[in-house]
Amino acid sequence: MATISEIYGEMVFNDHVMQDRMPKATYKLLAQTINEGKPLQLEIANVVAHAMKEWAIEKGATHYTHWFQPLTGITSEKHDSFINPKPDGSTLLSFSGKELIQGEPDASNFPSGGLRATFEARGYTAWDPTSYAFIKDEVLCIPTAFVSYGGEALDKKTPLLRSMDAIQREAKRVLALFGKKPTRVSTTVGPEQEYFLIKEEDYEKRQDLILTGRTLFGASPCKGQELDEHYFGAIRPNVNRFMRELDTELWRLGIPAKTKHNEVAPAQHELAPIYTTTNAAIDANLVTMELMRKLAPRQGLVCLQHEKPFACINGSGKHNNWSIAADGVNLLDPGKTPFENLQFLVFLTAVIKAVDEYQGLVCMSVASAGNDLRLGANEAPPAIMSIFLGDELEAIVHAIIGNEEFTPSGAVRMDLGTDVLPTFIKDNTDRNRTSPFAFTGNKFEFRMPGSSVNLADANMVLNTIIAKTLSDFAQAVEGEKDFDKAARRYMKKVLTDHERIIFNGDNYSAEWPPEAARRGLLNLRSTPDALPQYVTDEAFALFEEFGVLSRVEVESRYEVKLGYYAKKVNIEGLTTARLARRQYLPAIIEFSAVIAQAVEVKVAAGSAGTAAEAELLEKLNACIDAVYAGVEALEEKIEAAALIADSLEKAQAYCYEVIPAMDAVRAAVDVAELLVGDEYWPVPTYNEMLFYT
Repeated sequence: MATISEIYGEMVFNDHVMQDRMPKATYKLLAQTINEGKPLQLEIANVVAHAMKEWAIEKGATHYTHWFQPLTGITSEKHDSFINPKPDGSTLLSFSGKELIQGEPDASNFPSGGLRATFEARGYTAWDPTSYAFIKDEVLCIPTAFVSYGGEALDKKTPLLRSMDAIQREAKRVLALFGKKPTRVSTTVGPEQEYFLIKEEDYEKRQDLILTGRTLFGASPCKGQELDEHYFGAIRPNVNRFMRELDTELWRLGIPAKTKHNEVAPAQHELAPIYTTTNAAIDANLVTMELMRKLAPRQGLVCLQHEKPFACINGSGKHNNWSIAADGVNLLDPGKTPFENLQFLVFLTAVIKAVDEYQGLVCMSVASAGNDLRLGANEAPPAIMSIFLGDELEAIVHAIIGNEEFTPSGAVRMDLGTDVLPTFIKDNTDRNRTSPFAFTGNKFEFRMPGSSVNLADANMVLNTIIAKTLSDFAQAVEGEKDFDKAARRYMKKVLTDHERIIFNGDNYSAEWPPEAARRGLLNLRSTPDALPQYVTDEAFALFEEFGVLSRVEVESRYEVKLGYYAKKVNIEGLTTARLARRQYLPAIIEFSAVIAQAVEVKVAAGSAGTAAEAELLEKLNACIDAVYAGVEALEEKIEAAALIADSLEKAQAYCYEVIPAMDAVRAAVDVAELLVGDEYWPVPTYNEMLFYT
């Protein structure tokens, strides 16, 4: 059996392979492109393409694809073989630099938000050399950007890369004030992926799961997560086999899968990788999600990546661990004496200012129909933006604001009361799992993103807003004779102005929403509430200033997100109505007829003991009436929403009219589930799906 070190990265055209397979001069020029953004000449690209093709063929690849991320949020690929037929009937396997650098997929059926007409089919893909090519299913996958014929971004990678350029420029500008000139500044991300695994046979019986990714019906199970025994519990054998195979495939692709465990909810699990450069980390996460879905059926399972596949237990998030590094040195590492670490404090201040000033954009970046069901449900942060710093950093902030001396608390050694257990140094602060944006030692854990999303949107926003606040700092202190004094004066003002965003308490508490409102913090509880934050004058100016998105690109993304939300809820509404009419109502009616017949038989036999049956029949009839009336009302709401032309008004109608009507139908069906005999109920219940062996 091969060891991890033998298989790790074997399907990746990584730096090690490039150095081994390319002439030194070619590798040097490619490295300059990757590390410094220098353009790559076609003749050099030809050499790179030949080496890549030869390596891929040796690994069993027959095709190549420009692997890209359209605005659908998933990945897309079109496969072309390496064959190049010759006149004599034979073929030459070839792959040119032009084919490596640029592709031309049909763009007509990808969402554009009005950037082009449907009949305008031409689009271009462009190689992203900062993310390694890899082999998947005998296909050489080349990570690429995707743009329209007019050059507008039609994908999620292009704005992300632009935002990474922006924050690198501004961070270098700030670091220059400290006398430092790093070659490269990059943001890093470690995405923690949560997901559910259920039995394939149960999944196939649930049309709601198949069509929408979540259960639109289902009464609470007898046992949920209240005993907490699933969290970090022993892993089921078939789940362990899935995790083991997933690890192996990820390692072969050079994806540093590190941690795996059961999550809080039954049938829920998590995978966490080691952090890496943001765009590569997001590419790797998308591959990870695809592999999860692909490998689960080999163990008779299905992987659910929806934020809320089951209504009464925790949903799934994707925690975005964000930091920034200069030549590999973490700029958010406070060191042993953070109060004296001016560089760290400057970058910390920039993050605080950015998240407060642009809290609407941050919330918008994670808004989706699925995430609306998860946020604020006592399992994920609420939709109110705030930052957790921990006791020590909050005390430092207060000291800066008040021009006070800061006295560190000093290291505390934990003694567990027995010699057999080791003593160790206690961390300066605890973690806050209720916070949407928590500092966790040397990075910020952005806990709001949902499990199904492409993290490019969230990180594009984070990079851009922090680039802006780094620029603000540089403009304020450049040219000052006493830089140290000017920097601290600037930080005092900024932290005073933005202290409201810092909250170290319990974000689930009943007291927090009114307190947040008093502070002036936003509480954007639905996608239609959050998305207008994308198209404010302030947002347009921000993205245009840093070259991340043009006005038309912002507007197009806004339209795409609104349209996707409306379509998603429309599908859920139609599925709710269809299943209620054709599946659940017949089952309830059939069982009620059985009870009615039982009552008739007893009455005919002269029995007076029919009170229980009569009461049950009355409840069943009430459910039938409620389901029927609810479906009628739901269909009317769907029809009305579908006729609305304005994108925002349509999304609002689906949010405020259709979803409550869906909930009413569900409530009636879920009551009936607890009344109808098990053999009459047409689908697996939560009890059956979540607690399998």
